[in-house]
Amino acid sequence: INGTSFFYAHTDQWRYESLRMSEILSPLAPEGDWSGSIIDYNVRAERMGWLPSAPQLETNPIELGRKIHESGGEAASVVVDGLKSGELRPASLDPDNPINWPRNMFFWRSNVLGASGKGHEYFLKHLVGSLHGVIGTDEEAAKLDRPKDVVWRDEAPVGKLDLMVNIDFRMSTTSIYSDIVLPTATWYEKI
Repeated sequence: INGTSFFYAHTDQWRYESLRMSEILSPLAPEGDWSGSIIDYNVRAERMGWLPSAPQLETNPIELGRKIHESGGEAASVVVDGLKSGELRPASLDPDNPINWPRNMFFWRSNVLGASGKGHEYFLKHLVGSLHGVIGTDEEAAKLDRPKDVVWRDEAPVGKLDLMVNIDFRMSTTSIYSDIVLPTATWYEKI
C-alpha cells in the first residue's frame, strides 16, 4: 500500500490542504478542468486501480466474501456489479466515516510519529487523539473549496486508533505514544 496516501487520508491532512492541483499542474498537461483538491485526485487514482489503498471498500471483506460464497456468484462480477449499483462503495470516498478508520496499527522499527511520518501534529490529533500542535484551519474555515469526490464531515475525527503497538529497541516518539511496546533484537544481537 502507498503509505503516503494512506497517512494523508487517515491523518486528515487533506482537510488543511491549501495547495490546488492547478498550482502544481504540468505545463504539458492537456487543457481541461483541473480544479479540485489533492485528495480528489488521490481518490480518483484509487478508483481507477492506479493506486492501492486500504481499506478498499466500506463493506467488511469477510462479510462480502460470505455473501459471494452464499450466492454462488463469481467474486469479480459481484464486486463490479456492486460498485456499479452503488451497493459497494470505495472506502476512500469517506475517510472520516468510522467504518473506514484504521483501528489497530503496528509499527516495527519505524518512528512514524517522530521522524518518518510527515505532519506529526496531524498524526497526534487525528490518529492518536493526543495533545497536538495543529494550528491551521481546515479547508472550509480557510474559505477554500471542499473536495468534490470525498465526503466532508463538519467535525473532523480525533483519535481514530483503538490500539497502537510498536516493536522497537529504542524509546522513540512512536514508543512513547503507543499502547504497547514490544522489544526487538538490535543489529548487535542479530549477528
